[in-house]
Amino acid sequence: MTDIAAIMAAAPVIPVLVVDDAATATPLAEALVAGGLTVLEVTLRTDAALDAIRAMKQVPGAIVGAGTVVDAAGFAAARDAGAEFIVSPGLTEPLVRTVTRDGVPLLPGVATAGDIMRGMELGLSHFKFFPAAAAGGIPALKALAAPFQDAKFCPTGGIGPDTAADWLALETVLCVGGSWAAPRHSTDYAAVEQAARNATELRR
Repeated sequence: MTDIAAIMAAAPVIPVLVVDDAATATPLAEALVAGGLTVLEVTLRTDAALDAIRAMKQVPGAIVGAGTVVDAAGFAAARDAGAEFIVSPGLTEPLVRTVTRDGVPLLPGVATAGDIMRGMELGLSHFKFFPAAAAGGIPALKALAAPFQDAKFCPTGGIGPDTAADWLALETVLCVGGSWAAPRHSTDYAAVEQAARNATELRR
């Protein structure tokens, strides 16, 4: 899958995963995919992250990307591990040019109109609104998105099962990101699968 729009449309929630033990990566991915969440973001916050990406890519149906990518070195490591898309907490021209030059789908973080304008100047139209709750929540995104008719968003940060549906009701929102379906250190894969099923039902 080479289009960020298609990736964002694949499921209503992208689980944001912090994996400390690569041995848990495969059963975690299997549980999420079984529950209907096929797009998985593995954050590059732990030593196990790259091995987790490699393992999860072997799970049928999983679309595995790397999150918390902040520079070219992080992108290169994620790409070499097989990441199918890249998520960044912010938007810089060097990172955008590096990732898009390689043809890898990119979801950069934005929090201001200037961020979106810079992204659009670089040919992007799909963005991560981050940190969603701290940046003003739904009213802020509504106001921010209004001048940019072609922009689509994946709000992430402070979103949980009790608020996700409200975000997904916005026409400019294709999906949301969150960690609630697979909390860090969780090995209760039956619970993860059920949480994923509940999240999948949020699609409008």
